[in-house]
Amino acid sequence: MKPAKQDVTPVTLGSYQHGEKFIPTIIRKCLEQESIPVYGDGSNIRDWLYVQDHCSGIIDAVVRKGALGEVYNIGGINEWKNIDICRLIYQLMDERIPNHAPHDKLITFVTDRPGHDWRYAIDATKMNDKLNWHPAETFETGIRKTVDWFCDFDAAVRIQ
Repeated sequence: MKPAKQDVTPVTLGSYQHGEKFIPTIIRKCLEQESIPVYGDGSNIRDWLYVQDHCSGIIDAVVRKGALGEVYNIGGINEWKNIDICRLIYQLMDERIPNHAPHDKLITFVTDRPGHDWRYAIDATKMNDKLNWHPAETFETGIRKTVDWFCDFDAAVRIQ
């Protein structure tokens, strides 16, 4: 068996994310002016990593610099509550589509799934210290790029 390098990552955001996932759902529902479901009170926490940072972490750090047989946690260092992500996306959508503002009126709290994890978090200390790798994007810059991409993608699909 050949030695390997392994990475563990948090939740990824960015372009081409599956449409049923949390962030694309919020954006799509804002565009369609439909109710946005948020589990529980929205206090579930996730550590987010922008997709290009995810790729950079794997290729530039783990593959090129990582030691064989080691496991590296590629963390976004961006822990956010779901409700705060919703609020930030609403603000961005209010800027993009002011005639539909305020988008926060679309939120609907729904019963949380049984066994739903309250928090996903990654300790990226080893990755940062041993490989000197840190994400280039903050959550705020990554979510802005993500909202822009999904809005532009939606417009392009609707034109066809």
